[in-house]
Amino acid sequence: MTVRIVTDSACDLRGTEVEEFGIEVVSLSIRFGDEEFEDRTQLTVEDFYRRLEQSVDLPETSAPSPGRFAQAFRAQLEAGADSIVCINLSAGLSATMQSACTAADSLDADIRVVDSKSITAGLGSMVLGAARLAADGADPDTIIAAVESMSERTRIFGALDTLDHLKKGGRIGGAQALLGSMLSIKPIIDISSGEVEEAAKQRTRRKSLMWLRDKLVEYPAVEDLAIMHGEAPDIDDFIAMLKDSIPHEITRVEKIGAVIGTHGGPRVMGIALQLPA
Repeated sequence: MTVRIVTDSACDLRGTEVEEFGIEVVSLSIRFGDEEFEDRTQLTVEDFYRRLEQSVDLPETSAPSPGRFAQAFRAQLEAGADSIVCINLSAGLSATMQSACTAADSLDADIRVVDSKSITAGLGSMVLGAARLAADGADPDTIIAAVESMSERTRIFGALDTLDHLKKGGRIGGAQALLGSMLSIKPIIDISSGEVEEAAKQRTRRKSLMWLRDKLVEYPAVEDLAIMHGEAPDIDDFIAMLKDSIPHEITRVEKIGAVIGTHGGPRVMGIALQLPA
């Protein structure tokens, strides 16, 4: 049985990773005023943050249409896939999964859609794990069970430089209490449940990064530790801070793409990890 993996561009995987495992990535759309771009195909990560710095208005994101997912599914089926496992960013943050489900229902094929309950490198790690299993010949049920296990064990925390983007994008969720003092704090959010929750409030950027470091120290063991950032100028300092303080190996350092960067804002810094099974 040949199983192929489909995901969306919020996974923030590199092109080389996608190509290596034959992963199909369906792009969300990013809109700056009257201009609309397909994430990563028409708008690179670097161009996105450049525009973000220069734009007066905050960008907006929109989920792919069911037709876009159906096109991706057909491409994989025509390429020889017997089954498709589609892993998407959290349904609590986007209508992307709903579009994938609608497309799957419209086709007479074995297509399974899974809610990662995650974003960016958390989602990306699950997609890579699923793709490796598929490459080794695992069946859809085995792959889905593995993804669901990874989802339950995934933790994601982000240190924001500003709450403006999250507020205006309507994704504030359980972090609503942060709004009262947003001008005087550096908010830290927890997205481990698939929705935005308040994790902490810090007075300075450095203290917020130290909070992330201390959170990692709390875990005696972790898997797939990824560091994520939105073109943060202090990324090297943060990595050095972690390497000097934590016993865990950093698996990946990734830039947060336009989908999550639209809501996290510039200079967002985050960590994604999986707890051992």
